[in-house]
Amino acid sequence: MHEIIIQFDDIHPVDILGVNNANLQVLRKHFTALKIIARGDQLKVLGPEEDLEKFDKKWKELIHFLNEFNRLSESDVRSLVNSNNNEIKSDASLLLYGNNGKVIKARTPNQQLMVESCAQNDMVFAVGPAGTGKTYTAVALAVKALREKQVQRIILTRPAVEAGESLGFLPGDLKDKLDPYLRPLYDALLDMIPHDKLTKFMERSVIEIAPLAFMRGRTLGNAFVILDEAQNATENQMKMFLTRMGRDAKFMITGDVSQVDLPRHIKSGLLQSINILDGVKGIGMIKLDKRDVIRHKLVESIIDRYESLPQNDK
Repeated sequence: MHEIIIQFDDIHPVDILGVNNANLQVLRKHFTALKIIARGDQLKVLGPEEDLEKFDKKWKELIHFLNEFNRLSESDVRSLVNSNNNEIKSDASLLLYGNNGKVIKARTPNQQLMVESCAQNDMVFAVGPAGTGKTYTAVALAVKALREKQVQRIILTRPAVEAGESLGFLPGDLKDKLDPYLRPLYDALLDMIPHDKLTKFMERSVIEIAPLAFMRGRTLGNAFVILDEAQNATENQMKMFLTRMGRDAKFMITGDVSQVDLPRHIKSGLLQSINILDGVKGIGMIKLDKRDVIRHKLVESIIDRYESLPQNDK
């Protein structure tokens, strides 16, 4: 009799074995010649060598399915163990499956341009008003790159600019003060990665979320790096950030030039960098507009009215 031992690594046992080991029971009923024992974060399988090879092949298919679709139900396991077709069919336009199998994909033509530009360029600027899905699409592209092992880590950053509020008067330590600025990045990630797995990624710095000032002096290589709310980066900060780019890195810069929260005497680094870098090979420039708004239908009307104001009234 032979045996194999499988470690779950980054996968929570319940995600793969099912609630009350429902998925495990399906495997036991299918592989009757094997003895399958689950203990902690590992699986021990004993039996004839030929059956072990078949089990190992199906197990890899289950892991691939779980990583691809972010779900693995009892019916999914039944379908996979009884199927001779190893190919997972999916919509060619989707980016990835989020938690509970949520379909995440580019939903507008300009979002699709973001996806295509990211594939063709190592640095992409995506500029547009609130609600156009800039941040969400960028985070989805980053998670997709991590899952497909195109990069080893994700780094998400924002300028910590006081938009009408004072950091000094917010309660808590530095992390507590900064978290509200970074919350939208957490929210997007939690749509795409289970909470426990995201926590592990962050503990091991596979995913890092930090204020822009924390990027100074670093070289960011083999990473998908997103600078969000880039309109609030100063000219010096923007130059500092762009020159952090290391080998095998993807940089995505998103922002809304109509919502600059910097003091009036300080110029936005986003506007300057777009003008300076326009036309540089390897840098993509995508402009989203009100047609890309995917929030409440009223948001498009609100943007339209604000855009119609005279320049000095904005």
